[in-house]
Amino acid sequence: MNITLAQLNYHIGNFEQNTKSIIDQISVAKAAGSDLVVFAELAVCGYPPRDFLEFEEFISLCEAAATQIAAECKGIACIIGLPVKNVQPAGKDLYNAAYFIEDGKVKAVVKKALLPNYDVFDEYRYFEPATEFDCIEYKGYRIALTICEDLWNINNNPLYISNPMDELILQQPDLMINIAASPFSYLHDDERRQVLADNAARYKLPLLYVNQVGAQTELIFDGGSMAYDSQGQLLDEMPYFEMASRTYRFDGKGFPDLKPVAHQPVSDIAQIHDALVIGIQDYFRKSGFSKAVLGLSGGIDSAIVCALACRALGPENVMAVLMPSKYSTDHSIKDALDLVENFGCMHQIIPIKDAADAFDQMLAPAFQGLPFNLTEENIQARTRGVVVMAMSNKFGYILLNTSNKSECAVGYGTLYGDMCGAIGVIGDVYKTQIFELARYINKDKEFIPENTIVKPPSAELRPDQKDSDSLPDYDTLDAILYQFIELRKTSAAIIAQGYDAELVRKVIKMVNGAEFKRYQTPPILRVSPKAFGQGRRMPLVGKYLP
Repeated sequence: MNITLAQLNYHIGNFEQNTKSIIDQISVAKAAGSDLVVFAELAVCGYPPRDFLEFEEFISLCEAAATQIAAECKGIACIIGLPVKNVQPAGKDLYNAAYFIEDGKVKAVVKKALLPNYDVFDEYRYFEPATEFDCIEYKGYRIALTICEDLWNINNNPLYISNPMDELILQQPDLMINIAASPFSYLHDDERRQVLADNAARYKLPLLYVNQVGAQTELIFDGGSMAYDSQGQLLDEMPYFEMASRTYRFDGKGFPDLKPVAHQPVSDIAQIHDALVIGIQDYFRKSGFSKAVLGLSGGIDSAIVCALACRALGPENVMAVLMPSKYSTDHSIKDALDLVENFGCMHQIIPIKDAADAFDQMLAPAFQGLPFNLTEENIQARTRGVVVMAMSNKFGYILLNTSNKSECAVGYGTLYGDMCGAIGVIGDVYKTQIFELARYINKDKEFIPENTIVKPPSAELRPDQKDSDSLPDYDTLDAILYQFIELRKTSAAIIAQGYDAELVRKVIKMVNGAEFKRYQTPPILRVSPKAFGQGRRMPLVGKYLP
């Protein structure tokens, strides 16, 4: 039996395009002599559909698409993921399910049991967990089909009702297939491979795993579909961050044409780079936009965002706006212009001195007798926000936010100023990782000027300002932030590791105090195990200080 894994890029709610992509791949697989083609979790509607699932019409459109796909399954079978109605009187209205289609008909419906309800996942809000499990009979073989989390750890969530594979194995299947929508983080690929290998070895069955690829707003899917033998050895690994399909010959015991292969490791920074590029691409493509605008200061954060945008959209579709203030150095302007020249993107120079001075003069009577402070600094940042938003409105460009994770964490940014934008490109990338990204982007050629990388970071909102005036050294700050945000360590636990007690408490207080800002910022492309946004939900006015 020949089985094709189709690693595609879906678009939530775009039934026409998703259906066409699936049908096109069925035709390709059929022409290649495949007997079965396998698509990802909720492939028909895209993942995660979230509250679209509460619309009756949305579910009807899923069924209509499945009917259209089934009509193409003549001489070949397919597995597609979609939401299906729960006809029982009790429980949620829907199941997260998969259809097994053969000869134009749905021959089996497999439902997901283990509904993730943590971090970015909220499936138990919409779906009823399955409690009955049966293998699929096809071409003389028994297939144990599971959906994503059904092949992961089941011991730490009280909502988990049954372990599907423990029941399916009793039916003596010949093969496991797992269809997934497994989001990317730069630490997740190793964990994913280990889970799949452990399951293949545990149940002593060969395993095919298919993931989707592409971005759905902040969530990025990296693909990396795989084949394993019954000892848990990796036999094949499909590309990451690109669409692909591969066909495997199954003989009832395994995949005789494949030999064990070693995973080819890729650095965390290389993965983050590729994820952010596809995140920008899909945000624009799936939103119907093509051109981006950003403020380019001569600093490293905006330089990174400009570089990523040029690679994602093409430099001809990127507008960099240089907005020097009265505190900007000549070198900052030169660094920004050098970057523009290196990438060949569009640019405008719009000084903000006169506008910021006008605000100062307008407010002078109200501020009489009060010293220059953060207020005037923020006026400059918000003036820049007005300029880039004006460019966005006038030309139809979409504004890219350039705040990094370290700044987002401690609130080192100005609401309605440098924190505005439609999508946060590097808001899940710590400052220390930003420097690594710059070196990675420059690995073959100096795109980002060296001075941009080595000069002390500054917002240039007052004379000789440096980030270090307000923040600890980034190496120390990021280490504390990682312990608190990603690892959820308390101040006591972090201090016990040797960090200064006063500094740790100060940093955590800053993180908690900046929550109201993060509620008002754009969605952030998720590349870490714990990003700001859907996966980290904190009260705005909570008193608890970990």
